Amino acid sequence: MIWNARCVCLLFAGMCGVVVPSSLGQSEPDPALVVAKVSGSNLTMADLQRKEGGKLLQAEYQYYLNERKALEELIDNQLLADEARRRNITLDQLLTTEVYKDVKDPTEDQLEVYYEGLDTQEPYQAVRADVLDHIRELRRTKARTAFVENLRKQANINVLLMPPSVDLDLAKAYTNGSPNAPVVFVEFADYECPYCQKVNPQIQQLKKEFGDKVALVYKDLPLPMHHSAEKAAEAARCAGEQGKFWEYHDVLFYSKQLDVDELKEHARVLNLDGAKFDECLDSGSEAAAVKKDADEGKELGLTGTPSFFVNGHFFSGVIDYGTLKDMVNQQLNLAAATHASAQVSQR
Repeated sequence: MIWNARCVCLLFAGMCGVVVPSSLGQSEPDPALVVAKVSGSNLTMADLQRKEGGKLLQAEYQYYLNERKALEELIDNQLLADEARRRNITLDQLLTTEVYKDVKDPTEDQLEVYYEGLDTQEPYQAVRADVLDHIRELRRTKARTAFVENLRKQANINVLLMPPSVDLDLAKAYTNGSPNAPVVFVEFADYECPYCQKVNPQIQQLKKEFGDKVALVYKDLPLPMHHSAEKAAEAARCAGEQGKFWEYHDVLFYSKQLDVDELKEHARVLNLDGAKFDECLDSGSEAAAVKKDADEGKELGLTGTPSFFVNGHFFSGVIDYGTLKDMVNQQLNLAAATHASAQVSQR
């Protein structure tokens, strides 16, 4: 799985955030550890985590992404080594006789066409060997990727490396499902963010597929460049006061109509009490609740939307449905392993 680490809707110009992974088996730093002394006062790891946790989360996530990329390469290499042993041949023999067996060298015409696209003043014959090696390597890499992908489909792979995690305030958050579900999927999003709009159907599909195993939690993070997002967030909460938060939430993402008049019209379509809804929206009575979510997101160092926390573990960026399923399954597998271990220890 390829992980795209960039945040899609950004709070400000710059790189998207990152976080250090809480890897399985990786020891957590001692909260009481003194990390600095200032004029006779001790600053502990707990102080650092509490007051600068957002900055650390982003740095830790980038580290996790690098670790995950290296882990995927390690898994690929292990699969190839296992396959070579299964066939009772060396890895080099496997690559030569199986993986690269159908890889053909480019024709002379193909080499010349490739050369014409190069930004070089050197004559063709001077670079021909380098061009040949480059194209040959590209084709071998493609063949190796396809071969490994087939091995992955046949293998039982359970990735236990975890992204970094944080504690979230879910006390008054709108939740679709039981808060005691084995997987709690939290999304910080912005109703005007095109990437949030795009991923919403996939999150709904996730809920349909996993049912009671997953609880969805929505957190508001309206971005300053999206001028309609904050009022839309207030409107969804006004609908929530009448018991239709999730229905209104979905209408906002599907319709993409966020002007105040349109927000009020959505309430009528959903058969809400129009006068009560209008009063709620016009008075700004839900603005403080929206700001509370946004402030929490900023404290966590979130610089864009959508940002996800699955059982507290942070993910960010452009994520496809396969990745969403992997995130959920990883937590379900961990819960099952923990349960099995607890049963064994009780015997």
